[in-house]
Order: sequence, then C-alpha cells, then structure tokens
Amino acid sequence: MANAPQPHGNATTPIDGFPTRVLKRIMLILFGPLYFLFIAFVPLICAKRTGFRGWYWRLVKRACSRLLWLLSIRAEMSEANKQDLAQDSNSVIVINHRSHLDGFVLMDVVPDSKWFTFAAKKELCDAALLKTGFKGAGLVEIDRKSGKVAKATLSAAVHSMPERRSVVLFPEGTRTKSESLGEFKAGAVLVARETGRMIRPIVIHDSDQLLPRGRFVPKSGTIRVEALPPFKCDPEATVDEDVTRLRNTMMAVFDKG
Repeated sequence: MANAPQPHGNATTPIDGFPTRVLKRIMLILFGPLYFLFIAFVPLICAKRTGFRGWYWRLVKRACSRLLWLLSIRAEMSEANKQDLAQDSNSVIVINHRSHLDGFVLMDVVPDSKWFTFAAKKELCDAALLKTGFKGAGLVEIDRKSGKVAKATLSAAVHSMPERRSVVLFPEGTRTKSESLGEFKAGAVLVARETGRMIRPIVIHDSDQLLPRGRFVPKSGTIRVEALPPFKCDPEATVDEDVTRLRNTMMAVFDKG
C-alpha cells in the first residue's frame, strides 16, 4: 500500500491577512446571494442568443474565480499544464474528489480556451434555483438509479460534443474519506472506450485541508492542481485493468504530494 500523502507545507497558510479575510467574507455574505441569482437566471433571458453557451460558460468560470478570491483561496497550476490543457481535445477529463471546492478550483485554473462541462446527478439539475444555470452551462444530467442508463446517456452526450469540449468525471464517485485516492468506478474508461476519446487525468491536492468533511466555512490557503499526460485505454486489456492502471497513475502523483 502506498504511503499516505503528507499535506503540502503551504496548503493552509492564509493568503490574506486577517482583516482582509474578514472584509472579503462580509462582501461574500452581502453580495454573494444576489450574484448567485444573477448567474442562475441569466439563461432565462439570454439562452436564445447566438453563442450563448460559450459566453455563459465563461461567465460561470469568472464567478467561480471570484468566489475563491472572496474565500481567500488560491488555486495553482503550472503554466506548462495550462498550455497543455489549452490545446487539449478529444478527451474525457477525470479528477479526484476531496472537497466541495474541487469543481470551483477546476473552473478557475483551466484556461478559457479549453471548454469543458460536468456530469451531474439528475437531482441537482432538477433543483429550482440551480436547474436554469446548470442547463444553460450544458451540464450532462445523469440518472444514477440505473448504471446502464447513466452510461448510455453519458456516452451519447460525449458523442455529440465537439472534440474541443470535454466532460469532467469524478471516478471515485464521491468525496473520498481515505487519505489516498478511493476506488475508481469504470464509467470514465467505458465512455472513453466507447467514444474513442483519450482520458485526461487531473489531480487536485489539499482541497480537503481547506474544506474537510463536516466543515462549512473553508480555510484560507492554496490548492494545487496537476494535469497529467493523456491516458489511452488499451484495447488489448480488460476494462478493470485499464481502471486499475488509471488509478495507479493518478495515485502515484497524489501520494507524492
């Protein structure tokens, strides 16, 4: 078994002084709800505009970046990784899941030129205050009551996407409770095989140090993100073998810290 990863030395070091952090939290409390409602209801007004989805996606990305700024959280990714992702195409993105911050962090660090969206459980897309924004951003709705139906829905959605657009999947299925990566589900590998796409693994470090399970208000600090080289499924291997190889590839980077 791999050694448990050690938290990065700078992960929980506040990036702002205490007075600045307090001021930002006050701004978030006062203006955050209004901004959220604006983001959620823009699709009701502008959804029929030409190029709306691309424009709206960038708006949502900016909102995620502003939220992290107000929380005094910095997301870091190397320039080399950003350049790789800017040119990424014909991929399915998989990331490990440590915290509720993970999606916001990914939206912040990935370049605008890389268009991606998330697969989300249908219950979230049905929520009254979320469904207009989620549908406007092009989220893929997944009904998890049936694994077979979910995979078919996801594969069909990926087939219909242009090559420059990718769907983001959490192969662990939910936030993992272990110190290393949790067990991977086969969904990403199955979809990649069926659509002929490669897998782009992305590893998130330390997000659970800032917002662990049971904590509502995140700490200030730094979350690091690493984009790994493309992972190609092996047509000569079984699905389980590809899943294990993918997990081992990502775990080696995560456990290294």
